[in-house]
Amino acid sequence: MKRSAGILLFRNSVDGLQVLLVHPGGPYWAKKDAGAWSIPKGEYVEGEDPLTAARRKFAEETGIALDGEFASLGEVKQPGGKLVAAWALEGDVEAAAIRSNTFQMEWPPKSGKIREFPEVDAAGWFSLENARSKLLKGQLDFLDRLIRLREP
Repeated sequence: MKRSAGILLFRNSVDGLQVLLVHPGGPYWAKKDAGAWSIPKGEYVEGEDPLTAARRKFAEETGIALDGEFASLGEVKQPGGKLVAAWALEGDVEAAAIRSNTFQMEWPPKSGKIREFPEVDAAGWFSLENARSKLLKGQLDFLDRLIRLREP
């Protein structure tokens, strides 16, 4: 079973609670918006500490290293079967300043041309209401878990 780990960064703004989401790069996601965004996350290997992997993947996808008190949001099983573990962290980063690592793929398909794309092509802060329409369906439960975590 494939496993991923990620971080749901959140902040309090004058408009209420906001979360940082990232948009996947590459040609398959280029014209998709609603239901296409994700928490910064990525796969990790058996035996690797999931929180360590989550911090590494956040840094790879945003260019920003995080430190602080991470609160576990548990795991969710995505529709494709991948198990995703997430942690919440309060913090503030400049979404427009992210710098993602890249990946290579043949594009257009069967062209023999290898092109390079950013793993993440955009990041943004979203209210919980807006995040619900942007976030991949398989990760929506993390928003509810964040709300419960923050209740007194």
